[in-house]
Amino acid sequence: MRILTVLTYYRPHTSGLTIYAERLARAFAKQGHQVTVMTTQYDKSLPLEEMMDGVRVIRVPVALRISKGVIAPTFGLVATKLVLHSDVVQLHLPQFDAPGVAIRARILGKPVVLTYHCDLFLPPGLFNRLVNLVVKFQNNLAALAANHIVTYTQDYADNSSYLSRYRRKLTPLLPPVILPPPEPGSIEAFAEKFHTRKRRPVIGMVTRFAAEKGVEVLLDAMPAILEKYPQAQVLFAGQYQNVMGEQAYFERLSPRIKKYEALDCWKFLGNLSQQQLTAFYPNLDVLVVPSLNSTEAFGLVQIEAMMNDIPCVASALPGVRRPIQMHDMGKVVPIGDPAALSAALLDIFSRKDAYHCDTNALARQYHPDTVAAEYEKLFKKLLKAN
Repeated sequence: MRILTVLTYYRPHTSGLTIYAERLARAFAKQGHQVTVMTTQYDKSLPLEEMMDGVRVIRVPVALRISKGVIAPTFGLVATKLVLHSDVVQLHLPQFDAPGVAIRARILGKPVVLTYHCDLFLPPGLFNRLVNLVVKFQNNLAALAANHIVTYTQDYADNSSYLSRYRRKLTPLLPPVILPPPEPGSIEAFAEKFHTRKRRPVIGMVTRFAAEKGVEVLLDAMPAILEKYPQAQVLFAGQYQNVMGEQAYFERLSPRIKKYEALDCWKFLGNLSQQQLTAFYPNLDVLVVPSLNSTEAFGLVQIEAMMNDIPCVASALPGVRRPIQMHDMGKVVPIGDPAALSAALLDIFSRKDAYHCDTNALARQYHPDTVAAEYEKLFKKLLKAN
């Protein structure tokens, strides 16, 4: 099967969406499908075309950047050529260019599947409100043209004003999550480097430093944590400097974080590779996902933590609450409530042995091959009906 996957950003850009797309594309290629990823050349140092793990990646040059989006004048032309030589088209949303690609595919008789990752919420401001409206309009056009829509959970779909309009062509599929085995001695080396045996408990965050991620909720919860556990520390894994569109947010919170850095109870680790994460998670006592709005639809990192038998505390956002509810591995707290977050963390620290799961079963359930097989069934069904 010739599968065309289209999205605005692809690896090496790091986000839950790009990681999902990469894992799925690799799994399709592993199963013998011919996979092409069409994306944008958001960084001019990236090649216009390359092979990555058996996946052909084609990047379209970017002429202009608008907020977190890009304008690529030749996107439509390249899309037409690629759609023509594909059997099925998968689009990852939110994506400004999605309706144009979806309409091309339908005209050319190719089934279109949208994978809807999350709603879009840009920071306040007249211009960003306009961008939000345009993207919502584009996403709805894409949905009307698509044969089918996939999202992570029914919980998220039921609470999304976008997805609830298209219930008749919607299927929830769990996201692909995988981690390599840790390298010998890497867990111990990580503990030594970051003093995780001396400074406990250890609270982890794995995310970009972005306003919707709720970093300030954890900051507001820290005084109560440190009062009971003066040696507690936060390890923040992920991009925290020069995050597109988030500089003002970082600068606003930076003075508070610097105070905790001076006390050696907050450390920025930067982006960690999948291999490095296998040493990171076992050194945690808990992972927190205090996200604030529906730009977060699941939180793949929760499953990564649970695969290491580490409990999580997540905000009660639709979709984000589901990993903990499904696997009984932590606590769900009200959105934007630092008192509830600190209380949940303190409770987990006091009885961490109460949280365990079948890590092997979890790994099988979320393995990219398992998820890709479900997509393959959907693709075959649509091709047969087309």
